[in-house]
Amino acid sequence: MWIVFALLAALASASVVTLSKAAIKDVPPSLVFAIEAVLILAVAWGTVLVQDLLPEIGKIERKTWLVLLVAGVLTAASSLLVFRALSIGDASRVSPLTNISLVFSVTLAAIFLKEKLTWQVLLGAALMAAGAILIATTKPAAKKEDASSKTGRPTSGTTVYDSKPAA
Repeated sequence: MWIVFALLAALASASVVTLSKAAIKDVPPSLVFAIEAVLILAVAWGTVLVQDLLPEIGKIERKTWLVLLVAGVLTAASSLLVFRALSIGDASRVSPLTNISLVFSVTLAAIFLKEKLTWQVLLGAALMAAGAILIATTKPAAKKEDASSKTGRPTSGTTVYDSKPAA
């Protein structure tokens, strides 16, 4: 079941990148992040309340609070950096590069969580990193020219007539 949740998280993340890039065209990236963060808080605490997990807060140990604090700050920093990158670059090139986090995750899990690395995990991480770097460093495709710029007609299919008849 964890695979289903992981794939759904990946789909949600990809959707966030696409929607955020669309929003950043009209709104500064830090403001986009702040608005989304408020919504994240509402959904997260709503989930806690629905699952009746509020009493569990008192059971969290001091060391765990420190870990959560650092992780929260890093999550915010990561999001701010992603939003800044999206405001400058194409989503189709920014997102794969930010997903090199997979390589960092595998490395940090091996170092700090003592997770075992197999040759398959190492090869997969290397291939994913190579793919992300290839996508990010490839020259973007030329954007299609708007049809109306060639014909002078709008792309909606309507016809534009001059107010003066042709001579």
